[in-house]
Amino acid sequence: MYDVPPAREPMFNIPGIVLICGALMAGIHLFRDVLLSPQANEMLLIWLAFIPLRYLPEVTFPGSPLAEVWTFGTYALLHGDLLHLLVNLFWMAAFGSALAKRFGPTRFVAFSLVCAATGAALHLMIFWGNPVPMVGASAAISGHMAAVARFGFSPGGPMERSVRLGGQGAWSVRALSIGETFRNRRALIFLAVWFGINLVFGIGGGSLVGDGASIAWQAHIGGFLGGLLLFRFFDPANHRPSGPSIHRPDRFAA
Repeated sequence: MYDVPPAREPMFNIPGIVLICGALMAGIHLFRDVLLSPQANEMLLIWLAFIPLRYLPEVTFPGSPLAEVWTFGTYALLHGDLLHLLVNLFWMAAFGSALAKRFGPTRFVAFSLVCAATGAALHLMIFWGNPVPMVGASAAISGHMAAVARFGFSPGGPMERSVRLGGQGAWSVRALSIGETFRNRRALIFLAVWFGINLVFGIGGGSLVGDGASIAWQAHIGGFLGGLLLFRFFDPANHRPSGPSIHRPDRFAA
């Protein structure tokens, strides 16, 4: 008779909505890279990338004027090169998965769009009238990181080692308030390291996306601040009767 080993949590347990978002971004990048001519790709950037120059009243862009609205979100679906895409997919798998397990698919997508928009808004304020297109999901993913900081470091949250090794209540713990987040030593270290990395690469003109393209670190900070401050409006814990856990459908778990 053989002993049956105890069940273990899978090493990779990425929610379906995160896989869908990742597949969409990868598919768009493959389509641009393989099928589009340089001229068609440039037109796609004009329609979907975030371009501060678009908002100058004396400038007329081809295409719909509604692009002034939708590009606050659609720029997150485009990436500068393969490395840029892979880096964002990695961080979305890490932090977006934790957030999607707490939020569910609808809130996750809505929250990601809002964080992308707050990142674009800060970028627009700083680079008003700049003609260089901004692309990438980094602002939205920065918002994911900020949101995870709000509940990941709570007692029993998913950042605790015991929980990572198989605890089941991590996704329904009470989130930290803004004040508690900044008083929590581990959360504060996490925030400080994140800001430090962005400032070092931004001020130094460092490039992580190839072809000499610089990091839009202002958009990262805008997305991060949006995620940190707006988390409570999306968190299911703020929209349910008091109780021990959050109901979260499992049909999107992968």
